[in-house]
Amino acid sequence: MRRIWAVATNTIRQALRMRVACVFVILLFVLLPALGITTTGDETLKGRLQTFVSYGLSLTSFLLCLLTLIVSVYSVTSDIDQRQIYTVVTKPIRRFQFLLGKLLGVVVLDVLLLVLFSVIIYAITVYTPRYRDFPESELTEAHNEFLTARAALAVPEVDVTQEVRARYEELRKQDSLPAGYTPEQAIAELTKQAQLAKRAAGVGNVLVWEFDNVRPLAKSMFIRFKYDVFPNPPDSQVYGRWIAGDYQFIKTGQQPKTPIYDQIHKHAARTFHEVEFPSEVVPEHGRLGIAFMNVPLNSSTVIFPPDGLEVLYKADSFGANFLRAVLLILFRLIFLACLGVLASSFLSFPVAILFCLVLFLTASFSGFVIESFDYLSANVGAVYSYTFKWAIRLLPQFDEYNPTDFMVPARLLEWSILAKCAFVMVCMKAFVLLLLGLFIFRYREIARITV
Repeated sequence: MRRIWAVATNTIRQALRMRVACVFVILLFVLLPALGITTTGDETLKGRLQTFVSYGLSLTSFLLCLLTLIVSVYSVTSDIDQRQIYTVVTKPIRRFQFLLGKLLGVVVLDVLLLVLFSVIIYAITVYTPRYRDFPESELTEAHNEFLTARAALAVPEVDVTQEVRARYEELRKQDSLPAGYTPEQAIAELTKQAQLAKRAAGVGNVLVWEFDNVRPLAKSMFIRFKYDVFPNPPDSQVYGRWIAGDYQFIKTGQQPKTPIYDQIHKHAARTFHEVEFPSEVVPEHGRLGIAFMNVPLNSSTVIFPPDGLEVLYKADSFGANFLRAVLLILFRLIFLACLGVLASSFLSFPVAILFCLVLFLTASFSGFVIESFDYLSANVGAVYSYTFKWAIRLLPQFDEYNPTDFMVPARLLEWSILAKCAFVMVCMKAFVLLLLGLFIFRYREIARITV
């Protein structure tokens, strides 16, 4: 371990002497405070903080990813090109210790820089509301909807199997099934129509949702929703009566023991909104009911999309959630460090950097790339399904584990998600890359003996 650490400390010194590393560090030192001052978002405190954290974490992650690739590749290839490795391998140090030391040095440098810039982002985020004058309403909104970590209660899809089968048999007997449809396609279309009907409310109609085992940790809860309307009102604004409380009261009218939230709100269609209601409406048994009434003030049918409604409640603190988001970035850096070590074990610096950058960009947009190959495989041929598609799936999906997707909407980043990311990205894929790099480097010809 002493030999590995000696190589690691030398790698850190080598990285600190690199001009590109100094440039990246100076950029982050300058840009992060500048973003904290200049970002405005939607002109509210919540929008300002959301924009800053999104840009700050994204910029930090991107620059540190590039720095990780450059340092991990250059630290190995430069020692080989400049023949400095001869003074190392002639000492009692094995090749795997040399590569592990390089990897350890890059990871330690990443941890130090990530901690430094994460502290800067966190400090600016937390202290901005304290040192600038904002209305009390904006402070409350930022505290409830951003400076927190909220879990979501999603609406389960309604089971319409029986209704669809009955409707299908009725249409079949009447010989009214859609022309050109197979039975499976007809059932799928009828299922889609039935589920849509369960999410639609005509003028004067009510939709009711039930949530079990609700245990809020704060005084407020939120209904996050988005709906479509047909026909579209002239101003695209829709009135809605929202009711929250004991499910038995909402469903049957039974007198509740807890308060009931009942308010009419006006919101724009086709965009997400949040309605705050007190958590004291949740009964002791934890069975919460949410109802939406399409009030007669409207003249349009309101339709909730499949992801158009969820109930949010505080489940953890902003600081703990931010820490987990930073760990997501660290897992990404560890994978890229292993990728850089692998590439440098058999490629020259320019080729290795190009190779790593291509894989990094592919992993950053893996969802889009996989969908593109799915389209190609369906329209061009099966060759894509058995070659490029599966090769891309072997890469980690950085866009699936994007920390800003949790921090900006104040979503709880659960430890289970973090553990899954660590297992897949570090324990499996990064470890395989490291083993492959060690194997290749073990048998690589460092110098040719000439007589």
